[in-house]
Amino acid sequence: MKFAHMGDCHLGGWRQPELLELNLQSFQLAISKCIAEKVEFVLLTGDFFDNPYPPIDTIKDAFGELKRLKEAKIPVFYITGSHDYSASGKTFLDVLEKAGFCINVMNYEERDDSIILFPTIHQNVAIYGYPGKKSSMEVQDIERVKLQDSPGLFKILMLHTALRDAVGTLPIEAVDHSALPKVDYLALSHLHINYSKEGRVYSGPIFPNNISELEELESGSFYIFDNGLVKRIDLKLKEVKVFSIEIKDALSATDQILSLLEKESLKDKITILKFFGTIEKGKTSDIDFAKIESFVKSKGAYSILRTTSRLSILEPEIMDVTDSSNIEEQIVKTFVDKNPGKFNHLINSLLKSLQIEKMDDEKSSVFAERVISESEKILGI
Repeated sequence: MKFAHMGDCHLGGWRQPELLELNLQSFQLAISKCIAEKVEFVLLTGDFFDNPYPPIDTIKDAFGELKRLKEAKIPVFYITGSHDYSASGKTFLDVLEKAGFCINVMNYEERDDSIILFPTIHQNVAIYGYPGKKSSMEVQDIERVKLQDSPGLFKILMLHTALRDAVGTLPIEAVDHSALPKVDYLALSHLHINYSKEGRVYSGPIFPNNISELEELESGSFYIFDNGLVKRIDLKLKEVKVFSIEIKDALSATDQILSLLEKESLKDKITILKFFGTIEKGKTSDIDFAKIESFVKSKGAYSILRTTSRLSILEPEIMDVTDSSNIEEQIVKTFVDKNPGKFNHLINSLLKSLQIEKMDDEKSSVFAERVISESEKILGI
């Protein structure tokens, strides 16, 4: 027996056009490998699309790839995942099934506080499935799952959920695998991880779904079950290059970053810039991100992503002011000490010029001219 197990395709999920296309190419490569390997059938374990109502171009691309499997006489069995899920229970996968490109194995009924799953029979295989839902709503349901018996057949259970054994100490709702019905192969997705243990297999995403996954996984994957041997198939199309850059001085950061990137080979690579640290001089807007991205593209990078979530600005110190009469002078002194410059000696004079009061019956335009004139004298204009 030989079959493919894939899930978390998230077709249509990326906003960046280059990565949207790369996600599709990764799926196309997976389909090509299934055909080349002559698998007997394919399991899709949820989150085929990134949302229940994908763009029309994404649907057309999905039709094209599943059509290739149909022409190769390789049936596809699927369940829906948390991203395929909609409150109405409808999904565009239903359209694909209606067109004859795949078969929904979610066949069950509730009975005596249990959920009885009925098998879809394919040759000598019994395939059971239960869908994933939003906010891990499926977890409590799965704990009530039982299988209608299928004696003598190879049993596969398809789930889109989190297993406690796989999430470890993460504080999320998860299913205890020991409470699940005994099967020959547990086909899982939902957790975007590489995990294969005693017949319990997470397919991994067909393509990383965010910056963190690109950094950790670098590429997509799926699995092929070949006569008892579970093989992970990597789908690496582009190299990922990650730069973690600490920033303290935002005023000089742009030139420093460009100098760092100048030495690197970025051609045809997914380039990730991760900025972190506490800015002590300047502010985030002083960093010319547009210039940096333009430079990276000029070096032939396939795509560029950046994150500033770990970049913060130094909070001003709270001064112990005992005499409120000179608080302004203390603030100026603190600023001058931390930001030396050739114009700092003008600060106090300019502040005093702004304290000029408007005289009675003085027109606003005349008052404004008087304030500007005083400032110009101080600046020597």
